[in-house]
This record gives sequence, C-alpha cells and structure tokens, in this order.
Amino acid sequence: MTFTGSRNTGSPHVFGGDWTTQKLQVLSRYLQSYTTALRYKPTPDRPFRKTFIDAFAGSGYRTPTQSSTETVAQEELFPELAASGPQGLLEGSARLALDVDPPFEKYVFVEKNAGRCHQLAQLKSDFPARADTIDIRLGDANVEIQRICRGEDWSGQRAVLFLDPYGMQVDWKTIEAVAATKAIDLWLLFPLGIGVNRLLTKSGTIPDTWRDRLTALLGTENWYEEFYKVEATADLLGDVSGRVIKASMDVIGAYFLERLSTVFAGVVEQPGVLRNSSNNPLYLLCFAVGNERGKPIAIRIAKHLLKDLR
Repeated sequence: MTFTGSRNTGSPHVFGGDWTTQKLQVLSRYLQSYTTALRYKPTPDRPFRKTFIDAFAGSGYRTPTQSSTETVAQEELFPELAASGPQGLLEGSARLALDVDPPFEKYVFVEKNAGRCHQLAQLKSDFPARADTIDIRLGDANVEIQRICRGEDWSGQRAVLFLDPYGMQVDWKTIEAVAATKAIDLWLLFPLGIGVNRLLTKSGTIPDTWRDRLTALLGTENWYEEFYKVEATADLLGDVSGRVIKASMDVIGAYFLERLSTVFAGVVEQPGVLRNSSNNPLYLLCFAVGNERGKPIAIRIAKHLLKDLR
C-alpha cells in the first residue's frame, strides 16, 4: 500500500482540492448507506437502535482558553491548521449526520469547549424533529467515548463513530473500548503526515513528551523499533558505524492499520489519503467495523467510498 505517491490522475478529485470536503462527503455517503441498510428490523420484534457519535463535534479547531504557548506549539507542529483553508476541519459533521434520512435514533455530540457546546445546542432548534434524540456532552473526547462504550448495553444497538481530531488527541485506549463493543463502525482520521511523521525525528532522538503521545496514540512502546532501524556501514579503513534510518510514511500508515486489525472485526486495508495543496499527505481516513456479521457489507461500502482518495 502506498500513501505518499501522487494522486491517481483518473480520480475525479482535483489535485490540491478541499480535503475537508472530501472527508465529509465520504462520511455523509456512508451514513446514508448505513441507515438505509438498517432501516428494517433485523428481528421480527425489535429493531436495532442506531446511534451516531461525533467525538469532536464543535466547529473550528482552537479554543479561546488556549494559552499562547500552547497555540504557538501547535502552529509549529501543524502549520497547515493555521492557514485559512483547513479552519473548517471540524465544521459540518454534526449537521451532516442530522440531515441523513432515514435518521438515527440517537445522536451524541462530544465537545470539550463550553462555547462550542452552546453552538451545538442550536442544532436542536435547527432540527426540531430530532431535538429529543440529540445528546450534547461537554467533556474530553477520550473520557466520554470510553464512558459511552463501557456503560451501554450494545446487544440491541449499532453505532457509527466519527473520530476527527485536528492533531493527535485520540488515545489507543479509546480505540480499544470502541472495538470491544463489537457494535460500532469507526471512521478515524489518523494524523500521518500532520502528526506522527513530524514527531519522529530524523535523528531518532525524541523528547519524552512526544514519545508519550506516540505511545498513547499507538497503544504500545514497540513503535520505536518498528519506525527506526540502524544500518551498519563500513568506511574505507574498515571502521564500522551505525546510521539511523527513519521509516517512510507508508510504513507508519501500514503499522497503524495493522494495529487496528488486532482489535476490530475488519479494517479497510487501503484508507483514504487526505492531502494539502502541495499534495503532501496529512491524514489517513481509516475505517474499521466492529461487528463480525455486519463486516462484509460495511467493508464493501467503505472500500467503494474511499477508492477515489488513494
């Protein structure tokens, strides 16, 4: 699998196009297919309750309470997010889900910023027929998603979860909790070029705080051995020295997909690649399905929707 090459010229997407729109289009089409497929009762007496969960539901990507140091640090690591274009990164997914017909029986929108939670509450007025089904939760996405996954009886439920962070906020423990329900389909933006690749320094010397974040995201400490190799070379005098070689983004992406496959029933092996205007990969749009019985159709639909983003 290749994530770093040029985009297929046969794709209808224009080079340097709006990757945020592409991401939301894929999500929208999947949700439409999902609710249509589950609109009828799977048993004679009881339908599944369908839930849509958006873990980073607020619009925008900065919070008014960020310290100047935090803001500067984020802009240094993720300069694309300081530009005007990607400011719509998280905008629209909640409204998009509410537009889907047939509808979900429940919508859960998680946002850690109180101001943006207040903005999300406006959706109840904009969608009065859905108002009673909208649950807006103020809190950290990792905490709230783990609480939802572990606190619900999933035997009569199915859900789609959209994990759309602007950086590296998602913890592997959250991904494990989602997979353990065996009832949730996951759409996840993996910060390939915009996060992980930048924290992996060429020298192999990585600050402890960066190491901890990578470990939290990937769920293991063995990522270092996977992403760095030492190549022994000898000079003309026979003296041997070691040269550190950093893994390519293809290797990094494949490693994360393999990690997903260890906990989910199925994973699309060729994720979508979301690129900036310079054609550099920012994120992988990954899909994983939790339910074994629903895996074949879910994987088939997701593969079809992602084929033009490779």
